[in-house]
Amino acid sequence: MRILITNDDGINAPGLAVLERIARTLSEDVWVVAPETDQSGVAHALSLNDPLRLRDLGQNRFAVRGTPTDCVIMGVREIMRDAPDLVLSGVNRGGNLAEDVTYSGTVAGAIEGTILGIRSVALSQAYGWETRDNPSYEAAEHHAPALVEKLVSMQTPAGTLFNVNFPARAPDAVGGVEITAQGKRNPDSLYIDARTDGRGNPYYWLAFQRTEMDPAKGTDLHAIMNGNISVTPLRLDMTDHEFMRNLSDKLA
Repeated sequence: MRILITNDDGINAPGLAVLERIARTLSEDVWVVAPETDQSGVAHALSLNDPLRLRDLGQNRFAVRGTPTDCVIMGVREIMRDAPDLVLSGVNRGGNLAEDVTYSGTVAGAIEGTILGIRSVALSQAYGWETRDNPSYEAAEHHAPALVEKLVSMQTPAGTLFNVNFPARAPDAVGGVEITAQGKRNPDSLYIDARTDGRGNPYYWLAFQRTEMDPAKGTDLHAIMNGNISVTPLRLDMTDHEFMRNLSDKLA
């Protein structure tokens, strides 16, 4: 099995090294194509107005000055002589839960692999507010190999990818695996941090704060909050088919 791995935290991210070790438990044919710099939050962006610069790091490792989507395209279309059988994206520093999937470059790497007809899995490691400066990837590294092996052995519908999140717990404290739906965050967790620079000019940071959450059972947020691994199947087709039928009746 040929495996292409990427991420959105950048070529030097600790989570990428973890993912490479995970991939090598499944195959010896592993290729790393990751962004030169941190691309967190770029979603499924393509670099259309800037050239893609490629740096060969040796031993099938490459850095691309571009987005995770660029990296997967470069890996499949330019770098690897034969297409991979599997795309793994991550291990992201922090969970990609609920609406995060629409912002996440990690999930976007798996989306691009799926668009190219390759089985794809996004992996993310949640952390707590207390451990955010030095998150542990032990849960992901311990549990991912067996879980990914099971996922890739399944018959997966065309246009479907897996979004996997690991809880911020020691490996032996993880409760189990839950198949989940995408949850919904409290929108007040995102706020604008307004500041002024040394010249008195205003500037702004997008920031997150703790908010009370009571996530619905069966969602990714609920699974992670309760110490379980969340596996969410996502589809490329974002059409609201039920509402489409209702809309057709109303506009006919």
